[in-house]
Amino acid sequence: MRVLLVEDDSMIGQAVMKSLKDHSYAVDWVQDGQAALDTMRLHAYDLVLLDLGLPKRDGMDVLRTIRAHNDPVPVLIVTARDAVSERVSGLDLGADDFLSKPFKMVELLARMRAVARRKSGNTGNPVLSNGVVSLDPSSRTLLFNEHAAVLTAKEYAIMRALLIRPGAILSKDRLEEMVYGWNEEVESNAIDFLIHGIRKKVGAAVIKNIRGAGWMVAKSL
Repeated sequence: MRVLLVEDDSMIGQAVMKSLKDHSYAVDWVQDGQAALDTMRLHAYDLVLLDLGLPKRDGMDVLRTIRAHNDPVPVLIVTARDAVSERVSGLDLGADDFLSKPFKMVELLARMRAVARRKSGNTGNPVLSNGVVSLDPSSRTLLFNEHAAVLTAKEYAIMRALLIRPGAILSKDRLEEMVYGWNEEVESNAIDFLIHGIRKKVGAAVIKNIRGAGWMVAKSL
């Protein structure tokens, strides 16, 4: 999952970005409202973590602009503004959830998972599966053909990206966008190396290579 973090406080931003990366998220971080909108014109995100008290353009204005362009990206407001009126305004403008600072990282992660489940229409079991391949986010455990393995953070990010849309072919470039953030150096064979590691753990058939196009997990195997 690729996340845009919009936070002007450097200490908070660095801490949140590190924690999200440790939990397998690809994260891009900007520190003002205009930069957030400029970035979203160039990149697609699965979730936006949006502060409200931002330089250049206030978070409410950023949210208003996102929804005015009919962008359905989930937005989780994370702010020190905790007045009921602020929450109501944010939710009415199209925010998916609202978390007040200071917060515990475990709660932020839980809210992110909840928003993602609601957007996908799956409000129950968070395990991703195509019927044969199963991925448990709580333990990063991949199950395939009676083989179970705990994945690394990057391996998990690849499997999650593929299992969200079984049958869809994701190119190498698209997988890099979903697994790595701006500040992470990506070697030319990084995705191939990670997929090789996954296949070695549970079997080569878990991920299919479509020559010249990319990688996929079948709708059913």
